[in-house]
Amino acid sequence: MYQSEFTDFMTEFLDKNPQVDSERRELRLTWWDRKVDLDDQRRWKEARVPQKPYVYQPE
Repeated sequence: MYQSEFTDFMTEFLDKNPQVDSERRELRLTWWDRKVDLDDQRRWKEARVPQKPYVYQPE
């Protein structure tokens, strides 16, 4: 089965540096896998200031 040079490189790199995968998983949990707070989202949506269609047009 064909594997690109990049895939070969990444496989070899991760085999030599197993801590990279654990760091990646830890950082993913920090930034992405969070519970969504619906109350916060509602407040952010309500607090948003509408933007004019063309920002740089003088009034």
